[in-house]
Amino acid sequence: MSFVDDEVSDCGMDSRSRLESYVFSCELSSEVPFYTFQADEDEDEDVEHFLELKTICLGDCAKEENNVVEVTAMNHQGKKISVPVANLNISCLPMVSLGEFELMAPVTLRLKSGSGPVTISGLHLVATENEESEISDEDDDDVGEEEMPSIKPAKKKQKA
Repeated sequence: MSFVDDEVSDCGMDSRSRLESYVFSCELSSEVPFYTFQADEDEDEDVEHFLELKTICLGDCAKEENNVVEVTAMNHQGKKISVPVANLNISCLPMVSLGEFELMAPVTLRLKSGSGPVTISGLHLVATENEESEISDEDDDDVGEEEMPSIKPAKKKQKA
C-alpha cells in the first residue's frame, strides 16, 4: 500500500519532494520487548524515513497489569531521548490513539513494563527528492505566460 503526495509540508520538505507511505505494525511482548525502526544504510542520501505512530493496543491475551510503552528517538539537538507514550491496562485503557505522532528514524519502541502483547501501528513515511527539483524556477516562469493588458478602474458617472 502506498500513498504519494507531491506537495508535502509536514516533514519540512519543499513542494518538489515526494512522500510515500506504507502501513507499519509491530508487536511487543515479554519475548520481544523492543523493536528498532531504522533506515537502510545502503540508500541514497536524498531519502529520509519517518515513523508516524497512530495507535497502541493491547492484544486479546493481555494480563491484568500495566503495560508501559516507551519511545526512544533523537530530539532537536540530536541527542537520544526516551519518553513513555502509553500506559495501557486491559480493564480501563486497552488502546490509545496517538494521532499523528511523527518521528525521524532511527526510533526504538520498548515495552518498559508489563508482558503485553502490545501492537503498535502507524505509517512508515519515505521522503525523497524528485528529479524535477533540479529545474530552476526561472525556466518555469517563461513557459505559457502571456502578457495581460493593464486593467483601468471604471469611471464614475456624475450626477447632474
